[in-house]
This record gives sequence, structure tokens and C-alpha cells, in this order.
Amino acid sequence: MGRKKEDNPKLVFGLDIGTRNLVGVVGARVNEHKFEVAAMDMAEHETRAMMDGQIHDIPKVSKSIAAMKARLEEKLGFELEDVCIAAAGRVLKTVNVRSEIDFEEEVIVNADHIHSLEMLGVEEAYEKIRKETGTENEFFCVGYSVVHYYLNGDMMGNLEQHKATKIEAEMIGTFLPEDVVDGLYTSVEGAGLSVANLTLEPIAAIDVAIPERFRLLNIALVDVGAGTSDICVTNDGAVIAYGMIPHAGDELTEIIAKLCLTDFNTADKIKIDASMNDTVKYKDILMLTQTKPSKEIIEAITPTVNSITAEIGAKIKELNGGKSVSAVFVVGGGGKVTGFTESLAKVLGLPSERVALRGKEVLQEVEFDDDTYEKDPLLVTPIGICYSYYEARNNFIYVTLNGDRIKLYDNGKLTVLDVIMQEGYTNDDVLPKRGKTIHFTLDGKRRNERGELGEAADIRLNGAAVGISHPVEKNDSVTIVPSTTGADAVITIADLPEMKSSFTVKYNDREVKCPKLAEVNGELVSGFYSINDGDKVIIRDYYTLSQVMEMLDIPYKDGIFVNNMPADKDTKIYDQFTVSDKTAGAEAHESAGAAAEAVKSEAVDISEATPADSVSFDDLPDGDGEADIEEAEAPKTKRRTPPARTINVTVNGTPVTLTGKSSYTFVDVLDHYEFDMSKYKGELIQMINDRVQHDFMGRLHDGDNLTLKWSE
Repeated sequence: MGRKKEDNPKLVFGLDIGTRNLVGVVGARVNEHKFEVAAMDMAEHETRAMMDGQIHDIPKVSKSIAAMKARLEEKLGFELEDVCIAAAGRVLKTVNVRSEIDFEEEVIVNADHIHSLEMLGVEEAYEKIRKETGTENEFFCVGYSVVHYYLNGDMMGNLEQHKATKIEAEMIGTFLPEDVVDGLYTSVEGAGLSVANLTLEPIAAIDVAIPERFRLLNIALVDVGAGTSDICVTNDGAVIAYGMIPHAGDELTEIIAKLCLTDFNTADKIKIDASMNDTVKYKDILMLTQTKPSKEIIEAITPTVNSITAEIGAKIKELNGGKSVSAVFVVGGGGKVTGFTESLAKVLGLPSERVALRGKEVLQEVEFDDDTYEKDPLLVTPIGICYSYYEARNNFIYVTLNGDRIKLYDNGKLTVLDVIMQEGYTNDDVLPKRGKTIHFTLDGKRRNERGELGEAADIRLNGAAVGISHPVEKNDSVTIVPSTTGADAVITIADLPEMKSSFTVKYNDREVKCPKLAEVNGELVSGFYSINDGDKVIIRDYYTLSQVMEMLDIPYKDGIFVNNMPADKDTKIYDQFTVSDKTAGAEAHESAGAAAEAVKSEAVDISEATPADSVSFDDLPDGDGEADIEEAEAPKTKRRTPPARTINVTVNGTPVTLTGKSSYTFVDVLDHYEFDMSKYKGELIQMINDRVQHDFMGRLHDGDNLTLKWSE
């Protein structure tokens, strides 16, 4: 006689929607070690409305569920409103991926780095599975496991606290197609029921077949069904991976049907009897009674049993990171065949007693109100479905993301990153991004100038700022403002440290400090040149004689010696070389001396030292418009002399008047403003109107405000 709903409000309706059968159980968990069944029912689908664990004809499945609901309600004496269901293990999609994170500089790996690496793997697995299935359907990640970590290319057990420039992870991700979930929900709702909880069949089976105290161990559960063998692996109290091979009991039945010349159903019965008795008795298709030794049946199917267990063993090792598990529990009719567990133990290298069948014995804690009910292995999954409801896990929950309500599969370890990834956000939306890096070569060696780092994503859970690995629960509210990209890298020739130094040339016994010259892609450039990605930069450590003469503003002519040797205009001048004009008179000597006095700085604007035929308008310093252009274009041998003019500037707050020249540069200030250049006190800072100057050749104008000081 059925109990009343109000007598036990903990009653749960667990429904196993299988490919061939529907199995329903209504019961309550009395305590941790006891489950009472108030009513149960089994029925076969009238048609092939289900195939391979997926609903193909929703109305017919709804009709079958409604009929079972009515029969259970008649036994119970009250109406059922809610039901707990499970998705079949064979509909799960599993993919292998390898994710990686490259750091631009060496870092100490922390938990967030590892979590980001794993979520990147889940993201890649999600995209891979959508590409492989060729569908735009959504998938729910129901579990993932890391097979191996790699640190700078080497396998590593734990990445945390290690220094790394690159971390990688080989991973297995398991996904549940959204259309499978929708089909289950729609079928149940069509029967007048609401889904109270949805779990996975492998998890439901584990809840019954593997007691809680064993789940900290590394154990595999193998459900050998009719068409597939479903596998899941546990460790540290959680299911870490799922898998399936498309081989199971029906293949053995087909072999027996051919051997014994029987129909499929008779062959299936022979398979069961052969594992329980010494002989089997049956009628063949000619209706003749036959008797065969069970040994003959077993010998016929043993090669196929070995083939199936070899595939199962290989899949278990793959799911478990390339190694065997500690033990295996086998459920399902196919696993009862003689020699099955022994063969699987041999494949996994385990003692035979560590690969055990879990049949009716796992239902020892189940009690029935009705004495006519029998403990059947078919009850393992529906009772496990009920257990999942009491555990309040492995269900779909709702959270809000930026105000939108979304559905997530709660595998017991949901994080903020799971939430945002479900809506299409990626690691790039979470982590701060650098601006573009400039890659160039300097004197043949690779050099990088990194862009600036942007801002990290602003992630909040119920209004409080949290990290991406923070756990979430049902009805939580998550908001995210995606990360930003920093400014692109910018570097000029003058910014290169190698350009800060200079070398000395002696001209007619006067020392002249020459700035270094730079070539980019074979052409001389000024210090203001902005280096581009892919540029080939060469810092010259020499001048040509003609360039030295031009810098000194002395016309080149024959008869000049370098290191006391005759030289031509292309002779290379290196540090500490001497240049002498044997034919020069006093006037030439005086001109060279004046030039040496003017060049008092270590650095001179490269554009000023570049040969005249390389000058462009973009390289010219600020000046007086057309007059400056005329001066640059006019041949030095025919240059007209502009009239002298007077300008007033301010140096470090002190007024200074410059007279006697037609134009002035920063170096001219040193003739009118006392500043000790001989005692270095750090870096020399030069500014015109708050703009930093890299040399003393910046053009001055009336009213300019100058700064000249040592950095310390």
C-alpha cells in the first residue's frame, strides 16, 4: 500500500530514460546508509523513440513517461509533480586539447595562472568540439581533467611556485550537448512534470556503486551496456573524466546468435546462462532443442571480450593521465560474461580482485515497501538519480551575467570564469592585454620593445570585486567589464641606449665629440625616427671623412690625412682617429676650432650630422619656415649669409640675450649662461618649453623657456 506524500515530504521521483527501457523509482533517503523505495515501475519504449541515449521522438517519449507517472501515482495515492532525470553517458562528447600560456618575461606561477591555463583548455576544447560536430549548437562543460602539466616544455606534476616563461596543459574536456538537455526537459514537461534535478548517468551509477568513503581513491566505473561501454574516473572525491567506447554486450550476443543459430533475444539469454551454468539449453530457429557446453560458448566470445576490454583499458588510462587506476567497478549486463573482469584486470595490470562486478549487492542499503519488488541492477541508475537530488549537486542552475539570466551545469566546482565563458567571453576578455610589441633587430640581434599593459577585467560577484577562480552558486549575480589593451610600443632611434654614447675625433689637434649614426634598413636616419616592426637597425661606429667635414661645416677638399695617411671622402673615421688638413691655413684651423667649441655635448642630433643629400623636410628642426628650408637646400659652397638678429630666452628662470647670429641652437646658450659641464652629476637634462631635447642642436626662438640641469 502506497504512502501519502504528506507522510514523507522527502520522497523523490527518479526517472532513468534509457534507450530501451524507462525505469522509475519513488523513494526517500532515510539516512546515509538506507534508501526506502515507495513505488517503482519499468516499461519498454513502444517504438524506437530513443537511440543511443538521445531522444529522437519527443511526443512518444512524453507519452511513455506520462503512462508511467499515472501507474506510479495509482500505487502511491498522490500526484507526482517533480522528477529527477539523468543524461546518458553515451551522449557526452569528449575531446583532448593542449593549452599553453607564454609569458613575455619570467614569472612565478600562481593558482590564477594555472586556473587560466585550464580554462583556456576548456575554451579550446569547446571550439574544437563545435568544429568537429559541425554544428552551432551550444555545449555545457560537465567536467575536465588535466592529463599532464608542462613547465618550459618539460613535464611537471605541479606548476605552482615554479618560475616559468611558458606553461602548458594536456587536458580532456567533457561536454553535454544543449539539444540533449532540451530534449530531456521538453519530454518531461510534456508529461506534466517539472525537472527538479538533472545529473549524468555515470555519476548516478557511482553514487550507488561506489560508496562515498571510496571516492577519494582513483577508481574507474565501467557500465557495460548493450551498445556502448560508459566509463568515468574518480579521484579526490570528484569525477575527473568521462569516456565511452562503442562496443559492449550486443557484440557478444551477435556472435552467440551465429554460433547457435538463434534469434537475438534467445542468444542474449544463452549469454547469461553460459556465465551461470555448465551447459545451456535452447531452441534454434528450426525449433530444435539444442544443448551446448557453456565452455564452448565462452571460447567463441573470448576473443571479442579481450578486444572490448583492451579498448576499455586503453580508454581508462587515457582518461586517467596515461596510467592505470587503483580499482575498477563494473556494472551492467555485459560485464557479467565469464572472463570479462579477469581480462580487464590483465589489461590494466591490476590484481583480479581489484576489478569487481557491482550488481545486486550494491543495493544492500535499499529497502522496498512492497515485498513483490526485487532488487534489480536496473535500479542502480534511478536510485542514484535520487541520491544526486539529496546531494544538491550535478544540476543546472541559473545565475545572471551583466543582467542576463543564463543556465549552467553545476558540477560542484563552478567558478566566475565558468560563468563568463558560457556567454562567449574568453581569457583575452579577462586578462590585461599589452599593446603591440615592436620586433626589430639591432646590429643583427633580435630586440623587442613591449607595448604598455592594459587594465584587467573588472569582475564583481554580487557587487564585490572577485577573481576569476571565485566559486559561484545559484542565483548569484556576476558583472564583467572586459579588460583593455595598453598603448602600442613606441621607440625612436634616440631612445636606444646604444645611441647615448659618442666617440672622439681629433681634427687638427682639436678634440671633437661625434654622435653615433644609425642606419635603418640600409638608410641613415635621424634620432627622431620611430622604429617600426621588422626594421633592421645598425648603429654605426664610424663616420666617413666627408660626414666629419660636413658636421664641422668645412668644405671637403683633397689633401686631408687620416691617421697621417692620405684619405678620400669615403675613408672611415673611428673612435680616437686623427684628421688633419695639411694644406689648411690659419682660417681653416680657426674654423675647425670654433666648431669644436660649439659641439660641447656628447650627443648631437643625428639629422644635423647626416649628409646634405639625405636631409628631408621631416628631419628639419623647428625654424623659420621658408628661410630654414632655403638654408637646408642651398649648396654649402654658395650659401648666402642671413643678417644677424637678437633673441631673448629664459634659462632656468634667468633671462639670457643671444646676439650676433642669424639663428641659434641650444649650444649657443653656453656662451651666455654659466653652467659647469665638466662635473657630471647624473644625466644631463635639456628642455625647450618643457620638451626634452636629446642634444644641444635644438633650434631656439625668441621667448623660449629653457631648462638645463643635472638629474642629481
